[in-house]
Amino acid sequence: MSIITLNTRSLPDSAVTTAKVAADAITDAKIADDVVGTEHLTAGEVDATALGADSVTAAKINDDIISGATALTAEPADTDEFLVSDAGTLKRIDYSLIKGGGITEADQWRLSSNLTGHNDDITANLERVDDSSATYIGTGMSQSSGTFTFPSTGKWLVQLQTSNQITSGGTDNYVEVDIMVTTDNSSYVEIARATNGVDESHGASNNAFAQAIIDVTDTSNVKVRFHTGSHGSGTVLMGHTSRTVTGFFFTRLGDT
Repeated sequence: MSIITLNTRSLPDSAVTTAKVAADAITDAKIADDVVGTEHLTAGEVDATALGADSVTAAKINDDIISGATALTAEPADTDEFLVSDAGTLKRIDYSLIKGGGITEADQWRLSSNLTGHNDDITANLERVDDSSATYIGTGMSQSSGTFTFPSTGKWLVQLQTSNQITSGGTDNYVEVDIMVTTDNSSYVEIARATNGVDESHGASNNAFAQAIIDVTDTSNVKVRFHTGSHGSGTVLMGHTSRTVTGFFFTRLGDT
């Protein structure tokens, strides 16, 4: 029996085909380091399991993945997302969870003319401050017959500034204006009071101030109005249409 020895010079071109190669016959050791290049890879062939931990660095990420090429021209929507590092772990967070931090509602109203007679709610001669330099923030308050409705829920600061005058010879020795609040759109309670003492023998005018923080949990039920009270007669609650002498101020401080 004769033995035929084969070497690469004895093989004709194309003599070794893929059908002649056993499965797994070619090992890593038989593949040169630079033989397999990216041109031999098909789409989806390299998956996450083929990548080593931390093998993809910032230098390998295309600049236009998060490019900022398009400008956001308005406040983000509540569902718009930001990326944050949570103790080193990159997470997304909705804008609704991080927005805020500024005053979104502020409004100012006043008594537009003098009010005589007391021991009653202030229901008329009310106007939003409308001087040329005046403004308000947000939607603003609305009022009907002296009942003020908040435009949104939240913790609101309500402030009251009063100016009272007593005529000479009157019998008053004090004048008060109360901040009244309801939580059921029905029953009102006094939560703050501005009180002035006056000298009824000579006539005098005085200013007073009161304020309260109100938790507006429901704009349909939580409302405010202002109530006057006096002892005796001859008192005038001062109002003016071009400057604020008796005024009512509303500022939303934050969420309920």
